[in-house]
Amino acid sequence: MRMISSDNHGITGSGGRGRLLLISVIVAALGSFLFGFDTAVISGTTDALRSAYGLTDNLLGFTVASALIGTLFGALLVGRPADRWGRRPVLAVLGVVFLVSAVGCAYAWNWHALLFFRWLGGVAVGGASVVSPVYITEIAPAQRRGVLVAIAQLNIVLGILAAYFSNYIVGHFVGLNNPDVWRWMFGVMAVPSVLFLAASLVIPESPRWLVKRGRRDRAEEILGRLGHEDPALEVADIEASLQHELAGRHESLWQRKYLAPLLIAFMVAAFNQLDGINAVIYYTADIFKMAGADRTSALMQSVIVGVTNLVMTIVGMMLIDRVGRKILLLVGSVTFVASHLLAAWVFWVGAKGWIVLAAMMGIVGSHAYSQGAVVWVIINEILPNAIRASGSAVISCSLWVLCMAVSWSFPVMAATSSVMAFGFFAVMMVLQFVLVLKFLPETKGRSLEEIQRSWES
Repeated sequence: MRMISSDNHGITGSGGRGRLLLISVIVAALGSFLFGFDTAVISGTTDALRSAYGLTDNLLGFTVASALIGTLFGALLVGRPADRWGRRPVLAVLGVVFLVSAVGCAYAWNWHALLFFRWLGGVAVGGASVVSPVYITEIAPAQRRGVLVAIAQLNIVLGILAAYFSNYIVGHFVGLNNPDVWRWMFGVMAVPSVLFLAASLVIPESPRWLVKRGRRDRAEEILGRLGHEDPALEVADIEASLQHELAGRHESLWQRKYLAPLLIAFMVAAFNQLDGINAVIYYTADIFKMAGADRTSALMQSVIVGVTNLVMTIVGMMLIDRVGRKILLLVGSVTFVASHLLAAWVFWVGAKGWIVLAAMMGIVGSHAYSQGAVVWVIINEILPNAIRASGSAVISCSLWVLCMAVSWSFPVMAATSSVMAFGFFAVMMVLQFVLVLKFLPETKGRSLEEIQRSWES
């Protein structure tokens, strides 16, 4: 389906091609919105779930982590279908899975059913965490790739904020003491799931995937409609980078020539979880309550943290194609350390009030403009064309393993010593600064094929 005429100006102008690129990015990024919403919505349900199912700290941690177990499956398994059938149909299937998960959680008949549907939502989250940024990376012009891929991160943040705000609204109108309030909180996600499913059916396929399937003319046409300056030259460059696959030889991920980009992608992904962001996102309301806030106030403060996340993500998007990816990670490491040390001090001395909110805003804000803005851009930029989907799937799976470990263990660690938990995250950010400074190359403004050739030289 041709959504918009191709005889208009490109992304730098005001014509249809610029609109098509932006529309395609926004639609793909709706998967990231659902990723963020599904991730954060459970933060408002923890008290109700404890009461409904008599959950201990360990069982609550497992309930939260059940979705993260699903992300492992989704991230690991989505690469092959995305390579075989294309990015667009896989995005549509993920929309269906998100919808089934939302409805299933709302109508869960027991704890085990809730675990299953949360797990199923995690499968969709894991798949979206791979396919949405891969798709945007492959359709974006090099000079705007950073900000366009960062739209996926912006939508994760918008999803998180929407979940916090939705929880607050549902709690206000349904009532926090209503035993079914958590069902309404989960069920709200059905609405954006339907929108994502419908919209993903009308965006164009990734031109790089089309070249891999031998459909050069179609790839050129779509690149032109998306506003790329020289589609024929770009397709030739893509073909050169895919010469082994186009000759009929499948490229294995586990080759020496791919070791360096895989290790660097893994490093960035690992620190994306070891910065402690998901410990804060999943347990925002719990953290504020540990610091003495009542439940309603904790939900409201969670919304403030979500707004901070949004604002600082926009700051990161404004900077990523100007100052580069590496600088954002280095500066972010410094502000992370300061914020985690402040959080550790808060719990050490038993401080309350605005200083607790400031510490949480510092952690979330540091992630938003640095790791949050950079992680999906870096992973998909430095992985070569031939292994981008499969490599991103493996790296994303490792990211979700760490996310599950942090999210499952945090309630137990915090109950033992919140000071030690935040101190650990501070140490990890010192390590990130050292390793990023030494090993991460800058990819700002370089074409995907140019980055690939740098690994081969």
